[in-house]
Amino acid sequence: MAPTAPPSVAVVGGGISGLAAAHRLRTLLGPAARIVVVERSGRIGGVLRTVDLAGRPFDVGAEAFLARRPEVPALLAELGLADEVVHPTGARPTIRAGGRTVGMPGGTLMGVPTAGARLAGVLSEAGLAAAAAEPEKPLGWEAGQDAALGVLLRERFGPEVPARLTDPLLGGVYAGRVDALGLRATVPALAAALDAGAASLTEAATRAAPPVPAPDRESGGPRVAGQAGGPVFGAVRGGYGLLLDALRAASGAELRLGSTVRELEARKRGWRLVLGPTTAPEALDVDAVVLAVPAPAVRKLLAGPVPAAATAVAGIELASSVVVALAFRGIVGPETSGVLVAADEPLAIKAATHSSAKWAHVSPDGLVRLRVSLGRFGEAATLQVDDAELVARARADLATLQGITADPVAVHVQRWGGGLPQYAPGHLDRVAALEAAVAEIPGLEVAGAALHGVGVPACVGTARAAAERLAAAVGTADPRREPRGTMDAWPASTTPS
Repeated sequence: MAPTAPPSVAVVGGGISGLAAAHRLRTLLGPAARIVVVERSGRIGGVLRTVDLAGRPFDVGAEAFLARRPEVPALLAELGLADEVVHPTGARPTIRAGGRTVGMPGGTLMGVPTAGARLAGVLSEAGLAAAAAEPEKPLGWEAGQDAALGVLLRERFGPEVPARLTDPLLGGVYAGRVDALGLRATVPALAAALDAGAASLTEAATRAAPPVPAPDRESGGPRVAGQAGGPVFGAVRGGYGLLLDALRAASGAELRLGSTVRELEARKRGWRLVLGPTTAPEALDVDAVVLAVPAPAVRKLLAGPVPAAATAVAGIELASSVVVALAFRGIVGPETSGVLVAADEPLAIKAATHSSAKWAHVSPDGLVRLRVSLGRFGEAATLQVDDAELVARARADLATLQGITADPVAVHVQRWGGGLPQYAPGHLDRVAALEAAVAEIPGLEVAGAALHGVGVPACVGTARAAAERLAAAVGTADPRREPRGTMDAWPASTTPS
């Protein structure tokens, strides 16, 4: 009897999801397996990127992860990088609203007021009155329904809560407008409290909000608590590039950069990927495939072999954004961790992260490094200017917000065209339909930010679960199948401040 050939798997997409899937596949399938990562662009990382900013590594995509979720710390430990995990300083975030910059108000659930919300300074007198009156307004809510979060908040609280609180907070996660984001996918704990019978949004937020942490013994201030009383956020000391390079090396995968998958064909046994230009196509035959690419690419590739999955993912749209990173010498930097900008402010940027104040490891050389974010869903046209104009807008707003008028010693402009999926109303139903359709097809999995959270932990989680199922399907790994994942109780990402 002829020996069985080692399994072969193609991973389409070289971002964090694709690399995490490739790494897990290697662990499960062993050194003989052929794992090919196909990436359209000329680099790995997707929307993660670490650049040199005035001599120091600096992340210009996602910069942090939710430390209370286990995926990233566990992966770093597995790669021998546990000592590279760092946590924020005690610097506090601020918000720009009503023409003033004030401390981030306490007592909200992603900007939805709880009964103990402290909103003075952010809302006007009229806005405060509207928020105070919300618990007395009759609420018609049917368990299981979904709604556009901004529309619901405006109906209940008036215009200021969504514009000055919820929009800037969720805009930092999704680069989206709160009016276009679905309640059930973006703040699932709030939806669960409403389903359980909360009589108002204020009551629902109060039920769903995590308990207020005990004061820190050393500082006397509030402890930023995670799952076990530790920090909520973490980062990689050397930047996410360190993690990406380690995943690439540990996966031992063949890496095809600058190669586009134009077609995906189901064969009698396995799959055929058609790569390259139409004038010189290349066929790649494998036993199984993981699609770790944005929703539009998933839709295109599955339109033929799994039309039901393509139809399900068609409703997931993308937002574009820009990060402008700057370094300054000889100035006193802001002491806060950053500022979120309310949607009704006359400013171009939506947020600024004061990286040198937020992270102790960023500026050992004394330079002040920070980054600003521009662009929300539906505003791609405003970003269609040259880099110099984007830098000018960023610097003008930094002068207004922080009084920084010095010339930077280093600048990096990072454009993220279609970088973040939008979790619109009905998102969970779309994902469920996608996953149900894919589950019927042997040797096929989907992973990434379009599914169960846009943050790095969620992407790693979907990738590793997909790899577990795929390894079992090709017959050489533990046959126990892992669940496809669930929405986390918080948006699985970080705010920019």
